[in-house]
Amino acid sequence: MNQIETTPCLIIGSGPAGYTAAIYAARASMNPVLYEGLQPGGQLTTTNEVENFPGYPDGVTGPEMMIQLRAQAERFETVVRPGFIDKVDFSKRPFKAWADNGLEIHADTIIIATGASAKYLGLESEQKFLKNGGGVSACAVCDGFFYRGHEVVIVGAGDSACEEAHYLSKLCTKVTMLVRRDAFRASKIMEDRVKNTPNIEILYNTDTVEVLGDDLVTGVLVRNNQTGEEKTIQATGFFVAIGHQPNTAIFKDYIDLDETGYIKYAELGTTKTNVAGVFVAGDAADKNYRQAITAAGTGCMAALDAERFLSAQGH
Repeated sequence: MNQIETTPCLIIGSGPAGYTAAIYAARASMNPVLYEGLQPGGQLTTTNEVENFPGYPDGVTGPEMMIQLRAQAERFETVVRPGFIDKVDFSKRPFKAWADNGLEIHADTIIIATGASAKYLGLESEQKFLKNGGGVSACAVCDGFFYRGHEVVIVGAGDSACEEAHYLSKLCTKVTMLVRRDAFRASKIMEDRVKNTPNIEILYNTDTVEVLGDDLVTGVLVRNNQTGEEKTIQATGFFVAIGHQPNTAIFKDYIDLDETGYIKYAELGTTKTNVAGVFVAGDAADKNYRQAITAAGTGCMAALDAERFLSAQGH
């Protein structure tokens, strides 16, 4: 017989959204159980410096901030567990979820805070700098500030790549944009914006061979995929803007997703999904802002929405 556990509120995923939801849910006596997921603390654990989260005048490292958020959630008696949820059944309440250790959980409400994962090129050199925090980033808004007055390279051809290149152009002396094909995938208006920005240089038909440097990025080796010609671009920052993959696959049989896998809000201004009693917070539903502060804000909203749902059910 499988072990079954019941809880008023199950939070799937950590990071600012999951932990903030836990803080609010726990303080409302909802006894939340939170599963950290495959990347405890979420994307912020790969960020060395967080300088734009209110309340940290001297900045904070991503991992340190997640440790503090977790401690705050646990202070109010959230049960925080390592491991992840790998299967769910939202067909009726109580909802069912199965943890990777086989435990079956029955929950009156669910808050999905599984986030999204930035897509990277997968180069060994790129991953090396990602691990040691030396100049590779997938978020210009988060990290562009550190490259003021520097030259940087950005990879991507869609709207978000154009937006990030334009954002960087206001901070950096030069932005080199690498486009793999001979055209952008972005909308005309975004394409025109980067083409009309004097300090953005666009290289078409260009692949990244290697991110160069020892401890810090010093340049990028690129290859023209038509001619085979290679050259080195001097740069201290390498930004990857080839999209994000929301971590929502296990919910697809029950929850409405958009064409790229982001969870759709059933009602704007709320965190409700198409399944009453299931709520979503953070980057699993947010493809526009993707900031720690907005994730935390929706985590608060999801916990309040879940509390109201339980109250209406007579809990």
